[in-house]
Amino acid sequence: MSRTDYFRDPDAPSANSIKVAVSALVQDDKGRILLIRRTDNGKYSIPGGGLEAGETVTEAVAREVREETGIEVAVTRLVGVFSDPDHVIAYDDGEVRQEFSICFRAEPVGGALRRSEESSEVEWVTPDELPGRDIHPSIELRIRKGLEDKTAPYFT
Repeated sequence: MSRTDYFRDPDAPSANSIKVAVSALVQDDKGRILLIRRTDNGKYSIPGGGLEAGETVTEAVAREVREETGIEVAVTRLVGVFSDPDHVIAYDDGEVRQEFSICFRAEPVGGALRRSEESSEVEWVTPDELPGRDIHPSIELRIRKGLEDKTAPYFT
């Protein structure tokens, strides 16, 4: 299923759903960030996806990172809650979802890089390499907030 992200766009369709999602800023011991290229919109992103019934948010983070990248992670801290109503995601089935993602920091503890149905590319990139990538502003914000050395979480 394809998706179109609208951010502060006056022509964006109105949201008709909200789903709890999680995402993870994963950094290795060299400071590189785990990045995927999404198959549904072609943009680069940190791994993430929807919370499933019966799992905690940290279990969802570990599952989503593993499914999309092949990397096993340990969640280390909360980055923040991202729920900007001016960011909506329109799917080709008619759903228009308001952003609601709980973002965490995580560190790799095993696994090996691999692509999935949701990720056409999976790689470790330095923070200096990010500006050359097509990354949605909401993901850029999560990365920026995740890289800040703060103990208090960000929220909208």
